[in-house]
Amino acid sequence: MPRYEFRCRACGDTFEVNRPMAEAGQPASCPQGHADTVKLLSTVAVTGRGGGPVGGGSAPAGGGCCGGACGC
Repeated sequence: MPRYEFRCRACGDTFEVNRPMAEAGQPASCPQGHADTVKLLSTVAVTGRGGGPVGGGSAPAGGGCCGGACGC
């Protein structure tokens, strides 16, 4: 289940809420009971070495939205 990070505007506390994606936009109360919270924009970092594409070879080099694989 996705984890969403919120910050309370009243006390400044930052906290996480686990909820289904269908409820991602719902408000969340802080652990101190305040209702004035804002959902934070989270970043995800995935690192490591993966195998190449199916069938062997190496992944295409490049940048862009998908590493250059889509030709954009």
